[in-house]
Amino acid sequence: MRCTKSVRSILLLGSAILSVPAAAQGTPPSEAPQAPDTATAASEETDANIVVTARRRAESVIDVPIAMSVVSGDLLEKQGAVDITALQDKTPNLTLQIARGSNSTLIAFSRGVGQQDPLWGFEPGVGLYIDDVYVARPQGAVLDIFDVEQVEVLRGPQGTLYGRNTIGGAIKYVTKRLGHDVSGMVRGAYGSYNQLDLVGQIALPVTDTLSVGAAVARYKRDGFGRNLTTGADQYDKDVLAARVSAEWSPTDRIFVRLAGDRTLDTSNPRHGTRLQPNGTDVRYLPTASVYDTRAGIGDTNRVLAQGASLTGEFGLSDTLTFKTISAYRDGRTDTVIDFDNTALPTLDVPAYYEDWQFTQELQLLYQGERLQGVFGLYYLDGRASGAFDTVLGGLNTTTLTSGSVKTRSYAAFGDVSFDVTDRLKVSAGLRYTKDDKTGTVFRRNYTGIRSPVFGNAAAVPGLIRTDYTNSRSFDQFTPRISISYEPRQDLNIYASWGKGFKSGGFDMRGDAVLTPTTVNGYAPEKISSYEVGMKGAFLDRTLFLNLAGFYSRYTDQQVTIQVPSLAGGIASFVDNAGKADIYGIEAEARIVPARWFSAQTSFGYTHAKYLEFFTFIGGGTTPVDVSNARVFQNTPRFTAAASFTASADLAGGTISITPEVTLRSDYTLFEIPTPALDQDGYALVNASANWISGDGRYRVAMNLRNLTDRRYPRRRLQLPRRALRQFDHRLLRPAAHRDRDVRGALLTRPALKLRRHPGLEPGSRFLLQR
Repeated sequence: MRCTKSVRSILLLGSAILSVPAAAQGTPPSEAPQAPDTATAASEETDANIVVTARRRAESVIDVPIAMSVVSGDLLEKQGAVDITALQDKTPNLTLQIARGSNSTLIAFSRGVGQQDPLWGFEPGVGLYIDDVYVARPQGAVLDIFDVEQVEVLRGPQGTLYGRNTIGGAIKYVTKRLGHDVSGMVRGAYGSYNQLDLVGQIALPVTDTLSVGAAVARYKRDGFGRNLTTGADQYDKDVLAARVSAEWSPTDRIFVRLAGDRTLDTSNPRHGTRLQPNGTDVRYLPTASVYDTRAGIGDTNRVLAQGASLTGEFGLSDTLTFKTISAYRDGRTDTVIDFDNTALPTLDVPAYYEDWQFTQELQLLYQGERLQGVFGLYYLDGRASGAFDTVLGGLNTTTLTSGSVKTRSYAAFGDVSFDVTDRLKVSAGLRYTKDDKTGTVFRRNYTGIRSPVFGNAAAVPGLIRTDYTNSRSFDQFTPRISISYEPRQDLNIYASWGKGFKSGGFDMRGDAVLTPTTVNGYAPEKISSYEVGMKGAFLDRTLFLNLAGFYSRYTDQQVTIQVPSLAGGIASFVDNAGKADIYGIEAEARIVPARWFSAQTSFGYTHAKYLEFFTFIGGGTTPVDVSNARVFQNTPRFTAAASFTASADLAGGTISITPEVTLRSDYTLFEIPTPALDQDGYALVNASANWISGDGRYRVAMNLRNLTDRRYPRRRLQLPRRALRQFDHRLLRPAAHRDRDVRGALLTRPALKLRRHPGLEPGSRFLLQR
């Protein structure tokens, strides 16, 4: 079955935003990168004036020979974006989704490269940075839009300056600096389903050189549906986030910032619902609303992510700057996943994840007349751990899986740009990374519903399936070379080549009884990418156009596979199975013909095809190439967006109206195409209206999202007949995406699905894959 457009009438309320700054921020453009406001005149603030730190130094976005998109926090707020997943509607070839269970676990893909499994131990494929601090785990990574200056999306790979796990690119979340003036802002928004968003920010100068500030955000919303078993809300939101900072700048050459942040998400878990019944028993019937569920595992879900950082910039001379970035982050997730979507524990998974990380980066920046560059050292020490029960209620059995991965990563890097002439520039960079990893995995069978780790002290221990600790080291050089030609001011034509890699590791689900080689772990995946592009301003800086074409060779792709075994249980393994070619184009355009009108559009095309995909099928011991039967997941061939902003004077201020349309073509949710599971292309229609007072102190906005009430799933799960006898065998739909509330999107996905695999023997006919 497919997810179709809902015929339910649209009932949307406006969101009111009251912004009351006490004074301007007072931070000069050289210190705080600026981004364009769609209602601002081109002569005042344009794409040509956007300052980014993509190469770890402040530059005009046009001068950077990297395909990237820059979106200001002000623009995201004006258009009602509730978190950074809204970037996928504004950035070509980008997929940002919220993972299963919570509102704050991020799944990211760019140009076909990413990682959809948020289990501890697996590395993301698109790196996330908060003010140059790397966020190693996806839990708590869905950042809300408050206290943000701009978001920079760098398309990958970015292995030279950003290192491992940026094989698909990097997303940089740049927060606002406090400045030296008193300032404050409060914002309130009310929307459909009783959504209430409250945000407050304040900055206070303590002395002429020291300022302190804080920002707090509270997001609350009723659910789109109900849990018919427990009565709890389904698809609700309950998030509290805060940031505090202190900035010290005794001279023009010294800047020190101490910052801390904390996000707590206690929204209920988002269970799925059935699309097909299993007989006439009401427990197995589809619910009247796709947002309702009959899941019986419970409604406990809690995600905590927090961290602190200390950044120092010290000007050693007119050309040399030393920068240090020290940071610590940790998090804890407690969640429950009900795969059978009934009150019975047919297939239930309670789980928790924990992680912590310490990072230290040292940079030396040189800014000469013709030579510019950055050299640095990087260190990461972290641990990701967790546990989950796989409860098979029909057999009264539970398998406990637990473990941890300890990582120490060391890197040295450098990137230098040289102006050969006033028009011709070349750049070269190199990074060496070494990862030392220690993986510990423990799996054990129990008789009873849940193991002692999740509250059943009476569970009877059985066979130990996995119990090992092993260590591996991975090292890699990742170079990058580019050449830029600027035939005139505000026009840059460039070509580049670079490499990236995603670190290897250990399969936290590995079953040593069924796959003894799981103790050996898996190797890194690698990519080599070529890119040509153009960035320019035309027609007296009223038209801005960015074009890019890319080709990548993707090798040793890590693929997680789980296969029901004839011997009993599920064989889980991670293969370096894939080699592929990826190529495509990207275009972004913005036109500002007059102060009262601007228009934006973007387009992305990605063609990704496997050349090799080796895996074990049919119970065989020799891997088989099934590349002709595999496709790239979460990679629509086409993405597009278009919007315009028209503004006019009204009531002593300015009103602007922005309609927006975004398109995504068909795509598959996993590597094996399955018509019952895959997603048709769809379009979303949004609109926003903003009134800003003449002095800029007040704003009132109305944001309407998904005006056509388009519904589409983020993940589907199929449990076919005879796959596992204790499972219900009908198609489940755990994840309608509802983008109807006036402030933003709400996505979900389950973790597993079972699908027919033509190469498997009878009795082992279905592939279970994350």
